[in-house]
Amino acid sequence: MGGCKARHILEILLLNLGTPVSKTRLVEILWGPQASDGSIATLESYVSGIRRAIQPGNTKKGPLRTANSGYVLDPQLVELDLSMFRQLVQAARQSAPAEAHLLSMQALELAAEPLLGFELVADWAEEARARHAAEKVGAQILAAETAAFLDNPQLAISLAQAAIRSEPLNERAWTLLVAGYEQASLPVEGLSAYERCRRLFDRDLGCAPGPALQAAHLRLLRQRAEGNTELSEVLAALLYLGERLHGPKCTPLAEAESRRLQEKAGRVLGSFLQQALAAV
Repeated sequence: MGGCKARHILEILLLNLGTPVSKTRLVEILWGPQASDGSIATLESYVSGIRRAIQPGNTKKGPLRTANSGYVLDPQLVELDLSMFRQLVQAARQSAPAEAHLLSMQALELAAEPLLGFELVADWAEEARARHAAEKVGAQILAAETAAFLDNPQLAISLAQAAIRSEPLNERAWTLLVAGYEQASLPVEGLSAYERCRRLFDRDLGCAPGPALQAAHLRLLRQRAEGNTELSEVLAALLYLGERLHGPKCTPLAEAESRRLQEKAGRVLGSFLQQALAAV
């Protein structure tokens, strides 16, 4: 290619496959404030070298074209993993769950390696990597959702974990993770994941998880309590007291029954706390 600048030009045109990039914009990206009056001529020289390298003997009719005072790569003549990744994700979003899962997993295979991982210092490459990372998280979430729908919770958990590693504050990914543990009948792991999420959101966002995640958490609590009479009674007591604190007031006819349940809840919680303190 004749040096890193020529490689950068080709990479920028590939990132904008099918969309013309003006010479002025290319100079701005590549040289920034250091651009000189001769930068356009230097750019044109690099492009000529790229043409000779990628379309030898056919410099005017190959994939690299001149368009709108700039350059464009013809998408009909260029096969690019990034473009195929986006096409697969778009098709997956418009497909039934089984087909969507296959397409989204194919897309993730194409995105296994970091985009432009060897361009470590270029701002334009970092911006492109950030955009692609967000797109990849979207594909991971779609794949996790369809995996859960197809009754494959372990794969849904793995994909949700991968999405969280990239975007730790992505609530949709956390919801899929907790729901995946619920579907896999792993309430302890699900409750632990919810607690990590709750602490993270409280620290970084100053808020609690949303209704969908809280609902999954409540289902896990109930699942955890099944088969454990004492724990089940404690949970029922906590739920009852929560409803009393935040729900509608009882009617006069239900007041006596309400007092009876409240006393029972108090006794259950009192006994539980007594045992907990004794164990400390």
